[in-house]
Amino acid sequence: MKEEDAGPPNRELYALLHLSPEASDEEIRKAYRQWAQIYHPDKYQAPHMKDIATENFQRICEAYEILSDVTKRQIYDIYGMEGLTSGLELGPKLNKVEELKEELERLRRRKEEEKTFAHFRPSGTILAKISLPHLLHGDRIMQGMAMASEVESQLSKRNAISIGGNLAVNGNSGGGVATGVFRHQISPVSSVQFMASAGLRSLIGVETSRQLSLHSTATMGIVMSLKDGSLNLSNSWTRQLSETATGNIQLALGPESSIEVGWKMKDVKRSAAGGLKFGTSSFEASAHYSHWFSSKSHGRISGKVGSSTLEVEVGGGRKLSNFSTVRMLYSIGIQGIFWRFELHRSGQKLIIPILISTHLNPMFATGAFILPTSVYFLLKKLIIKPYYRRREKQKALENMEKTSSKVLEARAAAEKAQQLLQNVANRKRNRQLETNGLVITRASYGNLTALGRKDESSATHDELTSQVLDVTLPLNFLVNDSGQLKLHEGVKKSGIMGFCDPCPGELKKLHLEYTYRGERYEVVVGDYEELLIPQEAHRI
Repeated sequence: MKEEDAGPPNRELYALLHLSPEASDEEIRKAYRQWAQIYHPDKYQAPHMKDIATENFQRICEAYEILSDVTKRQIYDIYGMEGLTSGLELGPKLNKVEELKEELERLRRRKEEEKTFAHFRPSGTILAKISLPHLLHGDRIMQGMAMASEVESQLSKRNAISIGGNLAVNGNSGGGVATGVFRHQISPVSSVQFMASAGLRSLIGVETSRQLSLHSTATMGIVMSLKDGSLNLSNSWTRQLSETATGNIQLALGPESSIEVGWKMKDVKRSAAGGLKFGTSSFEASAHYSHWFSSKSHGRISGKVGSSTLEVEVGGGRKLSNFSTVRMLYSIGIQGIFWRFELHRSGQKLIIPILISTHLNPMFATGAFILPTSVYFLLKKLIIKPYYRRREKQKALENMEKTSSKVLEARAAAEKAQQLLQNVANRKRNRQLETNGLVITRASYGNLTALGRKDESSATHDELTSQVLDVTLPLNFLVNDSGQLKLHEGVKKSGIMGFCDPCPGELKKLHLEYTYRGERYEVVVGDYEELLIPQEAHRI
């Protein structure tokens, strides 16, 4: 399992000084003084201990220098160490959070623009229509094919151009269209684009868009056909209904006049959309809903009903990688029973609809749904899941090999930091034992999920054990005089003094066993979760 990106960034310095991101200036000064008493080099005579103290004291001083400076702290809170080393000039003109954000966004946009200008953005779709009934009757299995491709390039900060085309063959007829679009950003809230196409639908047109308010956008366009000189006018209005939902109204006037009302919603785990479209002699209503069961798999259901269509579609998909997704969908409607296979990779799509039958026989329709579904779940259980487990395991081992030297260095630094904490930590622990207070008996930080697998081989178990760090000593050091331990929410625990990241890229947790007033307790918390002990809920 990979490390999640949901945790707040730019908190390592707070973890180092054991502070909340909301800590006051006085709390920062107090924490600095406490840590300086432990790690000041003048406190140690032995050369190797003095070297360890010097190294960690420099880390503490750097953290204090940044967090005690209002401007530097604001930059660090927004963009971390990258912001402090990005060439941003500090001064009295940049002393507000909004101004800092604006300036740092400008620097980031500049880097993104450099990347954008260096690359084209291609996209394309291939559609292959297959018909089993035609094959059974001795006809061609391939009944149609379509290809569409587009390449977009950013000419400058405000100008972009895209060139594309499509070809389609259906039975014994076919045709194609070539298109070109030029976009110009007039201002931060308005843009205009000019378009032209040649082929079966030769036309020219212009479209302008403007942001009317923070939540509303309007678009207006006019298109003229070069074949018969007819004009088509279009207007659309889009409004942000909530953080995850938008609504739109579109009006088209011309030979194909229509009005359309739509709604879209999308959040982390689900997406939905619905719409109504009324034309001069037709209407159509459509809706779909998708739900992500995990970060890699999702299900989908959709439906259409109108004057010339009636269709229900169900299916799902799986994410193969960061760039690739496969889908399989089953649909039934007045046109027949279909399977549809899709492969999405970056901006490219391969879509293969397969007509199973034109007759809506209930038994056949049920079988056409159950058969591929059963095959999928069998393949998933017997082949796909075992394959992905092996691949994830192999990637984890490869990641361990790549980061092994850095992890060893980080472990060595953490062990050195723990050496200087040992005397004070032991004194605190003994004091808590005398008062029957809070004593951390065992604490481990790292890939505890992998470590919990008891059925692994001895060699694999040793590899997984290397992804865990014993942090009993530093946590005993952090127990306060009142007999409590608090780790702040939103602060990654690998930054705590005496900790390190034993398994970069993997999901980490902190497992604690402790005693309090003669009772035993146990708790497991996530990398960014708050920890406050003792608590009655943790009692074993």
